[in-house]
Amino acid sequence: MKSIVASDLYKTYDNGSVKALNGLNLDVEEGTVLGVLGPNGAGKTTTVRVLATLLSPDSGSATVAGIDVIKNPQAVRKIIGLSGQYAAVDETLTGMDNLVMFGRLYHLNAKAAKARAVELLEQFSLTKSATRPIRTYSGGMRRRLDLAASLIVKPKVLFLDEPTTGLDPRGRQEMWGVISELVKAGVTLLLTTQYLDEADQLADEIAVIDHGKVIARGTSDQLKRQVGGERLEIVVDAAHINQVAQVVKQVSGVNPNIDQAIRSISAPVTTGSKALIEAAKLLDDAQIHPLDIGLKRPSLDDVFLALTGHVAEEKSDDATENSEIARKDGKRNRRGRGDRK
Repeated sequence: MKSIVASDLYKTYDNGSVKALNGLNLDVEEGTVLGVLGPNGAGKTTTVRVLATLLSPDSGSATVAGIDVIKNPQAVRKIIGLSGQYAAVDETLTGMDNLVMFGRLYHLNAKAAKARAVELLEQFSLTKSATRPIRTYSGGMRRRLDLAASLIVKPKVLFLDEPTTGLDPRGRQEMWGVISELVKAGVTLLLTTQYLDEADQLADEIAVIDHGKVIARGTSDQLKRQVGGERLEIVVDAAHINQVAQVVKQVSGVNPNIDQAIRSISAPVTTGSKALIEAAKLLDDAQIHPLDIGLKRPSLDDVFLALTGHVAEEKSDDATENSEIARKDGKRNRRGRGDRK
């Protein structure tokens, strides 16, 4: 069963000069994680905001759990959770007070709101910090609290828009653990991210968005296979780069990629270990001793570069989408949560 379906969505900014969504089609199976991958300005945040009923598309349609997000947004808001790029919490309140406030906004009575707050603080390892003002929280703690707030009503569908942006490696790992537990509990999750390793770690499937539309979709392994299989990679001293490039070309049959900065020569190969053995023999015959030699499976970075021509963290020309959203995010996030019922 499809828990999320988006069909032919269009959305423009700046009087139509910027196409944030350009015929986007997307669906997510119930109980799975779809990672939506793309650079800044690709349309990820606009997609989330349309599906979470915070933004109306110019055209197209979308449903969440079978409910039309345009015709019946109030019903959608009762069954979803949303955590945006910027933690929408009140810094003057404590962690407990923030969660109780969100519970009351969802029309829970005072007793139920406090009980749910206590439960979530425990789940997100924030109990010891419950009585501290949010301004004393680290970035990772704020992100966990914001995610906890999105779970007040135990949503069927959860939207996480770049949930680990700005976190250090430890904070990202902690957030990954929290997200994994939510998925185990049966929540359907749409996760947008610029981090390829995050999509690789968490997503059942990955959709790559560029210029407002999905340009590729599949499991991590399926997308990696699109790049062309394994690559032979050899690292040598600077004096032998040209000779080794000829060896790699002879083995692979194509002109290799040469990275002068790290003295790496690489090219796709189809014969796997046979290509590696052949290259090693040719280097030995030429009395060239590589600093490193091996077969490398393509990464999601390779996939993204091959599909889009640029790296995932690069800002695209249509970054107007994110800059416009960033100016309004804190205010709209608070209002959006309060308006969900």
